[in-house]
Amino acid sequence: QVLLVESGGGSVQAGGSLRLSCAAYGHTYGSNSMGWFRQAPGKEREAVAVIQRTGTTRYADSVKGRFTISQDNSKNTVYLQMNSLKPEDTAMYFCAAGSTLLYTSFDVRWVNYWGQGTQVFVSP
Repeated sequence: QVLLVESGGGSVQAGGSLRLSCAAYGHTYGSNSMGWFRQAPGKEREAVAVIQRTGTTRYADSVKGRFTISQDNSKNTVYLQMNSLKPEDTAMYFCAAGSTLLYTSFDVRWVNYWGQGTQVFVSP
């Protein structure tokens, strides 16, 4: 079992920045991939960024060039640096963990563990 604890959400004006953190606890050895998904009201949950333990990353087209995912393996922690935020980035952001399939699929169906979510609100 893996417990994911997120922090760092909040409210910001368009063009601003936020940094999300996600610490993983428990039996993390099988979770080769960690990442962030988001869900806006009335929309499906979508992948934002995923990182493998090796450091390779993958991003949704909508956030490329603005968001950066990184990790500290010694702390089992993943970060999402979000710059140049837009109102359309407003959503509940969820930390996720899974196997390599999570990275290759970039799909919610391959998430094994979810965090509780942290709200990000971007005002115009």
